Amino acid sequence: MTMTITPHAAPCGASVQGIDLREALAPDTVASLRQAWLQHQVLAFPDQALSLEDLERVALHFGPFGTDPYFGSVAGHPHIAQVKRDADEKTKIFAETWHSDWSFLAAPPQATLLYGNVIPPVGGDTLFANQYAAWDALPPAMQTRLQGLQGVHSARRGYARDGMYGERDKGRSMAIRYDDSALATQTHPIGRVHPETGRRALYVSPGYTIGIEGMDDAEAQPLLMELFRHQVRDDFIYRHRWQPGMLMMWDNRCVIHAATGGYDGHARLLHRITIASAL
Repeated sequence: MTMTITPHAAPCGASVQGIDLREALAPDTVASLRQAWLQHQVLAFPDQALSLEDLERVALHFGPFGTDPYFGSVAGHPHIAQVKRDADEKTKIFAETWHSDWSFLAAPPQATLLYGNVIPPVGGDTLFANQYAAWDALPPAMQTRLQGLQGVHSARRGYARDGMYGERDKGRSMAIRYDDSALATQTHPIGRVHPETGRRALYVSPGYTIGIEGMDDAEAQPLLMELFRHQVRDDFIYRHRWQPGMLMMWDNRCVIHAATGGYDGHARLLHRITIASAL
């Protein structure tokens, strides 16, 4: 088979075909995939029949295993989490709020891998927003204003005791573990330079950015709300439609993403690995 990489007609994303991820990948193949991932930000690998061991092996081609601080893991696979929803489940759809995975960590993950095991026949799309494009589209005066500012990130809105997935979140099939550690904060540049491409991306999200260092809320929150609206403009967004046996890989340093619903009455199961920053 000959590997082909086809860009989507969208602000980000490409499809990779002609490759069997159950087989060992040659170093030059891995290098080509990494270059494509850095260029397109989101890669889709359709028609893959992967075991959990396959998924772990693929992940390690791109970096060390990361941590998922608020997810339980699959028995025997401490680095794999399930993104799961039962057919009769009535809880709020997981991860509907725009975010970059675990941006509240001191060293946020570079990538997330997500493999579709059980995919509903309708709904369940994942939205991705290109944050290079979001930064580039800011007026020069706003870019200048944001240079040097640090966003304050925290997991509290989702994973604290009183958060969305906290002690009031009942009946969820996914193994989410809320914890008081979610109250901690971490700062990152609002205009964050990608360590591999050297390009600047907007690095805030309504899921995890709760303030701006050195600003009181009266000043910070209107600015953040303006950035939140801006960063998800339609012309930055790629809507991904899942297929069974599809592996997705995205760059948390330059895209944000959000889940969607629309599949009530259908089960959904995906397996996820976080890849830690190697830089």
